[in-house]
Amino acid sequence: MRIVFCGTPQFAVPSLRALLDAGHEIPLVVSQPDRPSGRGMQVASTPVKQLALERGIQVTQPEKIKNNPQFRTSLEQIAPDAIVVVAYGRIIPQWMIDLPRFGNINGHASLLPKYRGAAPIQWAVAMGETVTGVTSMRIDAGLDTGDMLLKGEISILPEDTAETLLPRLAQLTGKILVETLQGLEGGSVHPVKQDDSQATLAPILKKEDGQMDFQRTATDLWNRLRGFQPWPGAFTSYRGKKLTVTSAQPSEQTNVLAPGTLSIEMGRLLISCGQHTALELLELQPEGKKRMTARDFLNGYRPQSGEVLGQ
Repeated sequence: MRIVFCGTPQFAVPSLRALLDAGHEIPLVVSQPDRPSGRGMQVASTPVKQLALERGIQVTQPEKIKNNPQFRTSLEQIAPDAIVVVAYGRIIPQWMIDLPRFGNINGHASLLPKYRGAAPIQWAVAMGETVTGVTSMRIDAGLDTGDMLLKGEISILPEDTAETLLPRLAQLTGKILVETLQGLEGGSVHPVKQDDSQATLAPILKKEDGQMDFQRTATDLWNRLRGFQPWPGAFTSYRGKKLTVTSAQPSEQTNVLAPGTLSIEMGRLLISCGQHTALELLELQPEGKKRMTARDFLNGYRPQSGEVLGQ
């Protein structure tokens, strides 16, 4: 097929590579404008742009796409069979949706209709899912509400975080998109409407999502810590300063202390949580300090059983 590809971050790179390797013609890649990043705030090309330039593909980076006559004209002249969108970061306007014969096809990193929105990978982990995946869908005017085309599943392992899951889902997205285009062209893939009654949302993450609420169960807090990596993480306060928890695990023992109360048992640092559960803190980062093990924290800060976090 003749395809226009829209994508920006590293997550979208395997999809562009898979489509190229499958032999599709991609005369144009659309990516967000280059922006300053990193400590030095140097302007850097987007990961998708970097791959496109390596492959000799023309790249355009419009600031806006809805009301952009020049951009619209260039797409109309290309007359793509499909526009493939992966983590582009812009709302696709109706004129783009209507342009190709096979529509605008999105690779969304969840098993729709669950986890519609900007952070499906993070929320799937944070909500304790053990299976997630990728759905290819036809973009419509709603938020990830378009007709589904193909799905692929992947396990969320107990040791997974959003960071470790992301590259596996990125690879799967490329595979599913290649199979979707092949099926659309061959007539074996047909759109299926989403059941809106089964929909859940995965909104963009906010800093306050990382605030640890010890009224939640230990398992809930552990899942959120895993899901909200690398940002906003999981944090609370200790002795009036921010304390980030970078690694933890639910404890098997019950805990009758008030939520948020510390207990030190045989060199282990436990925090009481909701429903009489306890979370063992394994690695922490006090404000202004480097990450440290629970043992180093115990030796350095001498916390006492009965102290309360989050006050």
